[in-house]
Amino acid sequence: MLKNKVAIVTGGTRGIGYAIVKKYLENGAKVILFGSREETVSKALQSLKEENANWIVEGAYPNLSDADAVEKEINAIAEKYGRVDVLVNNAGISDSTKIDDYQPGGFEKVMNLNVLALYNTIKPSVKVMKQQGGGCIINMSSMVSKFGQPGGVAYPTSKFAVNGMTVSLARELGPDQIRVNAVAPGVTRTDMVAALPEEMIAPLVARIPLRRIGEPEDIANACLFLASDLASYVTGEILSVDGATMS
Repeated sequence: MLKNKVAIVTGGTRGIGYAIVKKYLENGAKVILFGSREETVSKALQSLKEENANWIVEGAYPNLSDADAVEKEINAIAEKYGRVDVLVNNAGISDSTKIDDYQPGGFEKVMNLNVLALYNTIKPSVKVMKQQGGGCIINMSSMVSKFGQPGGVAYPTSKFAVNGMTVSLARELGPDQIRVNAVAPGVTRTDMVAALPEEMIAPLVARIPLRRIGEPEDIANACLFLASDLASYVTGEILSVDGATMS
């Protein structure tokens, strides 16, 4: 479904991001995964290469809050591969801090990685995509962008911003044949969720009509569809992948 497409996936070393990278590779894409540290990037690349030595996958670890570093990396990718077809902005952090407990810089830290970093990756990617005649951008939102959450106000605030950025850029970049969508996962079996005791998991599952929590592959499948030609007329959408979770 993505044969010969060049994709960048941020936060691609584990969890949902790793599942997206693997799904894209399985479908013929050439993937450059971004991680926060050299060691986590190396570990992810080793795991992928052990699974299939023929996959074309590389890694990088630019500081996503540093616009110049990100632009330099994306330009290098475009120069090497000749194009950037897909950008998946998966990197981000969650937060559960109560409003009275925020320390100086705490709110800004969440906004920097969940919002500013998206802007930093999108801007140079758009320049490349315009030159090549189109492309696809997928941003990672969350179910909390619909429902909010009781605590950690920075996180839902950032995801509301992601939705606004997604829809606005879809309208702006449509004439350039650049599609911009977002995926909004519900409760998903990441490392953090998997570590929760069963007595905490059960109430979560009870609020999900499908009666299970999501798997990283569920999110990766949505990102595969949105990046493929099957979604060639889909832009400006916030695709919920949450089993119709009740707020």
